[in-house]
Amino acid sequence: MGKRLSKIYTRTGDKGETGLGDGTRVSKTHPRIEAIGAIDELNSILGLLTEEIRQTGCENLEPIEAFLRACQHRVFDLGGELSIPGLVTITAAHVETIEAALDNLNSNLEPLEDFILPGGSVLIAQCHIARSTCRRAERKTVALSAVATVNEPALEFLNRLSDYLFVAARSCALLTGVDEVLWKKD
Repeated sequence: MGKRLSKIYTRTGDKGETGLGDGTRVSKTHPRIEAIGAIDELNSILGLLTEEIRQTGCENLEPIEAFLRACQHRVFDLGGELSIPGLVTITAAHVETIEAALDNLNSNLEPLEDFILPGGSVLIAQCHIARSTCRRAERKTVALSAVATVNEPALEFLNRLSDYLFVAARSCALLTGVDEVLWKKD
């Protein structure tokens, strides 16, 4: 177990720098900090989404909630991986787990014939917010990979997770009896 924080503020970041897990100091605008921040945002959004799912009381959504909760733990791990250069926590097995869950969830859905818009219910919109937040985290992590080594499965994990969140939105619509909002061309 890592160090426990007994004091939240340290004043060491007051001048625009922050410390990485290995003790290195970097600017708060460094691509690594941008990626870590985006991962932190994703973790928060996943927490909100899993609570939104739980509060529906819909038993059919419990597997999605449980899977997203497990993904939330892996997202937390990924934040740690990015904060300690060289640490690897996300593996090809994690990517394969998402792919299997994604294929399983998608197998129950009708093929898409139109674009869909976020909405239909708060829950469905929240899935799409999580998806777009995950895409941003992926972009920030890709930007980091342009200046530092990033574990390839970490990038794949974020890409697959955003796909899973898209399919989760569609599944939530199906399982709660809500019509998907279809895009209408002008």
